[in-house]
Parts: sequence; structure tokens; C-alpha cells
Amino acid sequence: MTGKSGKKVRYLLASGALALTAVLSACGGGGSAASGSGGDVTINFLHWRGEDVKALDTLIDKFETANPTIKVEMQTLPSDQYQSTAQAKLSDGSVGDVFASFPGAQFDALAKAGVFTDLSGSDWLKSFNADLIAAGQQDGKQLAVPYQLVYNDPIYNVKLFEKYGLTPPTDWEGFLALCQTLKDNGIIPIAFAGADIGPGQFMNTMVMNNEPSEDIFEKVEAGEAKLTDEWWVKTLTQIKELNDKGYFQPDALGTKDAAAGALFVQEKAGMLASGSYQLAQNAAQNPELEQGLLAPITVSAGEAKYEGVHTSTFMLAVNSKSKHPEEAKKFLEYLSQPDVAGEYANATGQNVTVDGVSYTSPELKVAEEWTGKKTLFQPRFTIKNGDNQKAVTNSIQAVLGGSTPEEAAQEAQAVIDQNLSKS
Repeated sequence: MTGKSGKKVRYLLASGALALTAVLSACGGGGSAASGSGGDVTINFLHWRGEDVKALDTLIDKFETANPTIKVEMQTLPSDQYQSTAQAKLSDGSVGDVFASFPGAQFDALAKAGVFTDLSGSDWLKSFNADLIAAGQQDGKQLAVPYQLVYNDPIYNVKLFEKYGLTPPTDWEGFLALCQTLKDNGIIPIAFAGADIGPGQFMNTMVMNNEPSEDIFEKVEAGEAKLTDEWWVKTLTQIKELNDKGYFQPDALGTKDAAAGALFVQEKAGMLASGSYQLAQNAAQNPELEQGLLAPITVSAGEAKYEGVHTSTFMLAVNSKSKHPEEAKKFLEYLSQPDVAGEYANATGQNVTVDGVSYTSPELKVAEEWTGKKTLFQPRFTIKNGDNQKAVTNSIQAVLGGSTPEEAAQEAQAVIDQNLSKS
């Protein structure tokens, strides 16, 4: 291809697409290659949030104006594909000079593979809330910087709740009664994406008050606890109860994220089993929606330890194989500025971990209300082994498919045991 010197080119793989449209920078073939003349450098920014591309394009334009010798091209993949292929793509440094990582299994795998550059000591780290970026640390080093603060609690339709006199319940019986009221009035209680993201999202609030300790999944992976123990069997039993009572839409196991989201946006469902990251997307599709967050409390009110779940995610990092690490760090420094982070937050509807940011949208304010609540870091992301994480979420899909909670837990534990025998 030929083109204007220093031309910025980005290529996007939207969620659900089957192939990547290859668009390469002028006179170059990879994200880390020099682009154009006069010593200009092109860095590649690899992540999974295709819905943020427009906002990030604007910020990248401003970054390039302030740093005329650095060009940024952006590449996105669907989140499920990103989790399965990112490590291979990052391994030689040809893409992802700057890249994002999920916490938990992906972060641990990339750290073991030596993909992260140590960012410790960077002055711009002071812009972040120190507690919220701890998820990007390992062995005393800041390997990645979580940029987003997400509440992985189901979203609910405030107007529908008001119409039927419903309020977020404080115990399991109250949650079941709420679901029954919605069902009795022809409303799907919970839109559930059982075919993809649903199990991994919904499990967090369902297990948060059932689990005996915050590190229970770490104990499971160490062989000190089992998924066949009462706390996980109970969680699967309660998820099965919701399904058996018709509180999910028909064929929840075959429903993907976009279809579940559409049921909620069209106000056919009272709740959506996802998280705060989807508030802005829902509002864009239906500006009349008034949304809130709630978490199912699976125990009695007196036994509840947590009100919901939070995650610091979209962990930004510099590839250790990058040919342009200083330029990559400069881009991260730019994103850490409160005014830049605020522009990103308000344009995308994502709360951020940078201190001193002012939120303007109703959706961000909904999430901001949760900063004072007692929330637990997302349990799923405390599972470090990707196969183990999949076994846990597969056990949820198994009970939706007809397995008993005991059978599903036993199958998942067998995977854990197999991985333990390898270690």
C-alpha cells in the first residue's frame, strides 16, 4: 500500500465479525514498524473495547498533535477472542506496543510469559488510585495499570421497578419474590447471556455471599478446597432455581450477549445480568431507559457480607517486546492525565481509576454511587488458571443444560484436580 507520510491507520474487528480487515500503515507492515519519513514512529494499541474506538480516536488525535513524531494505530478484537488469542499476538512485539489485559487468568498467563514491561517508578502512576491499580501488580512490580472501574452487578430498569412497586431486595427470598412479580406481569425477570458472557458475570454476585472467604478460589486451585463443597453447590443450585422457575428468558443457554442486551433495552426484561460497563451502551440504544445496579443477595439480610462486586480492569501495559517502549510509555502517561481520563470516561460511559475525574453522564453517576458500598473484587478474576476459570463457568452452563448442581460441580472439580496433578 502507498499513502501519505505518517498516516495513522487503525483497523477494527467488531464483536461478532468473523475475520480481521487488514489495513496496514503506509510503507509499513506491523504496529511497531517505523512509519513515514523523518524518524516518525508508529505504535500499535491492541485491546478488546471496539465500542470505545470513536472516543479513543479523538484522544489519539490530540496525543499525536502534542507528539507529532508518534503515530498510534489501534486494533480491537471481540473480548472472547481477545482472551484466547492476545498472548500469541503479543509474543513477537509486532502488535500491541500498548495493550490491554483482563485481570486474573489472562494477566497471570501474560506475566508468566514475560510480556509485561515493569512500569514501577513511573511518575505518572501517582495519577491513579493506588488501591484500584493493585490488581496490576505482581511480585512488587506494577506490570499493568487497570484503567476502568466496573461494577459487575446486574442492571435493572428503574421505571419498571417503580411501576410494580419493587425495590432492590436485601435477601434471597426477596430476590425470588421480585422475579416472580416481574414474571407475573409478563416481564422477563433476568435477561441472561448464557451462551457467552452471562455465566462469567452473574457468578460473581451469586457467589459473593456464599463463599466462605475472599480467597476461596485460590484455595480451590491450591487443592485446599473443592468446588464440590457446599458453597459452590449452593451457588449452582440457586442459579438452577432461577432457571427452573422461568426467571431467565427461554433458551438462556443459547442466548448471546447482544440478544440478552436487546431484551433489556427493549424493556422486555427487568434486569440484565451483566455490569456497569453496559450502562452507556444501553442508554445509547434507548435514551428513555432509566437504569440502576443491584446484586442478588443469596443469603438472609443478616448474613450478607457484600452488597456487590467491583473490578478494576482494562489493564493497560507496555509490551516487553516493543521496539518503541518509550513512545508506548508516553502514550500511557497521556491517558493517565485526569482531564484525558475524564474525557474518555464521559465519552464511553466507563468509570476510571484515575483520581480527580469529574463524571457528567447519568450512567457514570449510577456507578459512582457504588463507591461507598461494600463490594468485593470480582471472584472470577481470582481464578488464575484459564482452564480452571472455564471449568467454573462451564458448570453454570451445565446446570442450565439439565445437569444437577452436584454433577456440574463434580465435573468442574475434575478439571481442577487434573490441573493440580500437572503442577
